[in-house]
This record gives sequence, C-alpha cells and structure tokens, in this order.
Amino acid sequence: MSESYDFDIEELGKRNIKSPIVMSTVDGDLIANYVTDNQFVRLDTDAKTGAQSPLKKSQLMESAGPREMIYFMPAHVHAGIVSCGGLCPGINDVIRAIVRCLWYRYGVKRISGIRYGYKGFLPEYQYGIKPLDPDKVDNIHKLGGTYLGSARGGGKEVDKIVDAMEQLNLNMLFTIGGDGTQHGTLDIAEEVDKRHLKIALVGIPKTVDNDFSIIDRSFGFNTAVDKAVEVVAAAHMEASSAIRGIGLVKVMGRESGFIATHTALASHEVNFVLIPEVNPSLEGYNGFLHHLEERLKNRKHAVIVVAEGALQEALLTEKKYDEGGNLKMGDVGVYLRDRIIKYFDEKKIDVNLKYIDPSYIIRSAPANPGDSIYCERLGNAAVHAAMAGKTRLIIGLVNNKFVHLPIKAVISKRNCVDPEGDLWRDTLDATHQPALMRNNFSGEK
Repeated sequence: MSESYDFDIEELGKRNIKSPIVMSTVDGDLIANYVTDNQFVRLDTDAKTGAQSPLKKSQLMESAGPREMIYFMPAHVHAGIVSCGGLCPGINDVIRAIVRCLWYRYGVKRISGIRYGYKGFLPEYQYGIKPLDPDKVDNIHKLGGTYLGSARGGGKEVDKIVDAMEQLNLNMLFTIGGDGTQHGTLDIAEEVDKRHLKIALVGIPKTVDNDFSIIDRSFGFNTAVDKAVEVVAAAHMEASSAIRGIGLVKVMGRESGFIATHTALASHEVNFVLIPEVNPSLEGYNGFLHHLEERLKNRKHAVIVVAEGALQEALLTEKKYDEGGNLKMGDVGVYLRDRIIKYFDEKKIDVNLKYIDPSYIIRSAPANPGDSIYCERLGNAAVHAAMAGKTRLIIGLVNNKFVHLPIKAVISKRNCVDPEGDLWRDTLDATHQPALMRNNFSGEK
C-alpha cells in the first residue's frame, strides 16, 4: 500500500479523570490491560527483501480500547446515537453495544437515540428523541433494520443540528452510517469547533457495499454475502433444472463489486460476475452476450451475478441524486434481463430466465454471528474513544486490529475491487469467465 495518510487523532483536551473501568497496567497478571497512548497498528504490512525504510508516523494508527485516564466525567455525560442512510445488517447490534458499554462500563445513564437519521435533530420534523437503557435494547440485536429508524439527508442542516445538540446538552454523538453520514459528521465537527463546544464525534462505518477505504471490512458485509449465497443457490437450482436456464441475481454494490465477487467465491455456482470496476461490452464478438450463448451451448445453463452499479454508463441519460447525495442509478437487473431476452429472441433461441433481486431482503436481515461479534466490538471501541475525549474519528478494523482512524482519511476515496488484484483473479478462476469481455480493448479504464 503506497498511500500516505495523516492518522493523528484529535482530542478535546487533557484526560485527567480516572476511568471507572478496573483494568491492569501490568503484563502477565491475567487481567485485561488498558490501552496506552504509545500502542499503534502499522498500516502497511507488505514487505520486500533488501533495504527497509523506517516506520513513519503516517503509517501508524492509534490502537482502540479503554484508556486508564478519560476526559469526560461519566455522571455528566449525555450521549446521543444516530443511524443514517439505508439499512444494513448489524445496526441494532451496534446500538445495543454502545448503550450497554456506556451504562455498565462507565455508569453513563443519559443516552438518547436520535430518530430517523440527521432529520431527527431538525425541529421541523418533530420526531423527538428515544431514551435508551440496557432493558430497552436488550433484544434488538435479534431484529433487522434499526431500532432508531433511519433516513437519508438532513446532514447539510449543520446549524440546526448543532443547535439541537446544544439544547440537548450532548457531550458525545455516535454516528452510524456510510460515506454521506461521515461527511456530515465532519461538517458537524466543524460547526462544533466554531462554537467552542466540547462534543466528541465518533463514527461507526456502515456500508454494506464494503467500500470504505483503509478498513478491512464494514459491518453487515459478511451477512450480506451469506444471504446472497442463499439466493444464488436458488437461482442455480432454477437454471440447472430448465432447458437453457439462466439465473440472474442482482446484488448491492453501487461503485464496488465486493458483494458480487465474494458471493461468487463462496457459492461456487456463479458463471459470470459483472461489477462496476470491470464493465463488459454486451454485444460483439467478445461481448458478454456472446460468451453467455457459448456457455449455454456447452453447459446448458448459466448463473449471473450483477452488482447494482454495473453498466450504468449505458443506463443513465442524466444524473440525478437522492437526499443523501448518492447518484440515482438505473436498474441494471431489469436492463440486463431485457437485453438477454432480446438477444436470444433475435437468434430464435429459447431460454428460460429467472431474475431475482434480493437487495432489500439482504440489507434488512439481522446480523449473522460473525457480524454480530464485530458490531459488539465496534460499539465498545467507539464508547472508549468518546469517553477519552477523542473526536472526528471512525472505529475500524485494520489488519485484524481495532484502531482509531480520522474520518477524513477513511472517506478520502472509495474502496474498489482491483481488476488487476488477487480478489478479481480468484473470482475469474471460480467463474471461468473470460478475463475481459470487451471488444477492441485499448487499455483504458
């Protein structure tokens, strides 16, 4: 990894309050230790033989976890939690973890859930807040969706949001959301600084597409792949049971094809994967439809997984955006279904195509055990960071370690499947599709 980032984490002030969490400062006593300020995780784990350059601060990330000395007096804290954007498996697990860690580990008794995203702060909506305690959130991890409700938009109304935070006397805000949400968190932090307020802002990365940079994965991603694999199994059964059967499955992935590629690798039943990073030609001697026809001749059936962001250049005639600032995309599943049917109709070849779009089933599902564990640990780490007075950060897993990451660094770019990397190479091995289904390819990306 050649990128260089500034991983310095901002703090609200000196930490001079002893943490109520009883831990150890001694190694070898079988008691969990506090995290110290000189514990870091290295970003770049790649190595080559020969001369090694010394470690730079720009490659070291601050370890997450409870500090011995904290910034906030627990009895004075009023914490807010907000979930924004689309649904994702695991949101309720994060909410539950934050509430329980604040309540049981630090003794914080004033915890407010902001309803329906950033709009919950805005007076014109009158949504009100939802008081939270361990009893209220005890079983919400068994449910999909979000206990607090969610919505897109509202994050640009920064003055109103910070006005509401002042009126509520919030000391910390936990923002559960994706790229747009965390851009909003930074904007709120700017306004908080202008008003000289001492409010910690801590993000938890929610994007089922897994497209945040730097971090290993976003919560909910593993569950999404689990559910997508179940759908592919059904599509494969339909396709293989029919004469020239085709199973077409659309999965989430606006700009990144991680769900599509991982689903193909996990299912072993996908023959074509179409992702935004490697858009194919449809027609022509080396186009996708030609290779699909050859697959049906040779193997009698085919299963296709397409990410929602694929082929958008052919679909979009004008760009429109939703309230969260996301590009409104065309429905690639319907588009591809119709193009396939038209292609084979013109050739007078009968095909039996079944199209499945499980997107809303997948993203509204409860977290699987792996994601549930991940969410619990993300929520705990977020609380420890906020109580220590750290701000403008996202909790992330990097090289399998929980770390503090500046929000600005994480949202600086989207994480995408590298067409020349090992993930895409292994996906091609799993599907046996051509390396590049393009006509007269000249090397441009």
